Amino acid sequence: MASLPTPPAQPDDAPESYVGLGADTAEQLARTRGWDTVRAVAPGTFLTMEFRSGRINFQVEDATVTRCWVG
Repeated sequence: MASLPTPPAQPDDAPESYVGLGADTAEQLARTRGWDTVRAVAPGTFLTMEFRSGRINFQVEDATVTRCWVG
């Protein structure tokens, strides 16, 4: 039986450090810190619950990050 693949390591980053930043600034910073996928969503947006390694999510209101989570 084949072994399960090991997911790639995620950046050692603190999601709460993005809260309060402008959306564009937060996205640029996340990419420089090594995040493969940066997703910005409006409050109340329906999202699937699958976890994706290497993805960081921003909830954006009035061009400002109000919440941030990984996956």
